[in-house]
Amino acid sequence: MIKGLAITPPAIGRISIGKVVEKQGKRLPEKDDEFTITTQIQTREGWVHHPLDESLRKTPGAKLRAIPIRLLFDEVDLNLRANYTLFDRSSGRQVCVGSGETCKRVTASGIESLPCPTPYACEFGQGICKPYGRLNVRIGDEDELGTFVFRTTGFNSIRTLMARLTYFFALSGGMLSCLPLELRLRGKSTTKSHRTPIYYVDVTVRTGTTLTEALTEAKVERERRRNAGFDQAGLDLAARVGFANGAFEEVEEDGSAVVEEFCPDIGAETADATNDEPSSSEIGKNPLHGRLGTRLSEVRNTGRDTAGRG
Repeated sequence: MIKGLAITPPAIGRISIGKVVEKQGKRLPEKDDEFTITTQIQTREGWVHHPLDESLRKTPGAKLRAIPIRLLFDEVDLNLRANYTLFDRSSGRQVCVGSGETCKRVTASGIESLPCPTPYACEFGQGICKPYGRLNVRIGDEDELGTFVFRTTGFNSIRTLMARLTYFFALSGGMLSCLPLELRLRGKSTTKSHRTPIYYVDVTVRTGTTLTEALTEAKVERERRRNAGFDQAGLDLAARVGFANGAFEEVEEDGSAVVEEFCPDIGAETADATNDEPSSSEIGKNPLHGRLGTRLSEVRNTGRDTAGRG
């Protein structure tokens, strides 16, 4: 196994609730009120839609607001990883990833473990560090190890998904991977959003199925897998070892797309495509921005080799 390279779940597609559009010569994220399922191929017109995107819509052109899914792992934090993350906008590299207590940060002397006071109290990341979540799910049975990745920088989605998965894990006796679940798009409005709807992602049992029925199905599925020799505990362990093999999860080639979608230039008026928090033009007025930009440039120039190994 190559050291320094995080081994992540095989990805065969993406799930988003927004897109990147070109406005006045700039590519900016734009929110949407439905899911879009895409392949991992991007053209000048945007990400190429996956065949499942059309097949899951009840009628052609209908809004896709629910997706039947299963999870690959039983452990919550293998399916959903969420951290405070600062990306280098020019390269797409992760510069600092923290839990709110500790962080790993690229510095001139290498990757260091430091305290993480959250973006609100951190001078290094204030204004440009965000919560960043990745949820891997299975759609359909064609590829039982292939996943679709939903990425978000929204607190509402991260908090809701984490709560649901934690509760489902507890009440099912740890059978997350066997539960018949559904990814749902929900809306809400707040005073901060000026009463306009913001959309976030939730996960529930599938439509038409009660929780009791879902638990019964999960037990049957677990027994079927055991009889076939499926080692779920071994799969979870392999995934945990793979994640731990690298300092950071995102590779540079994927990070560039993440930056374009979730980290537009400071001061952009458009909110992140799948960020369920309203945008704020006040970020562009943050006096720390200039100092942080200089600091990131120094890191790139003096710590480039170390960052590449991460």
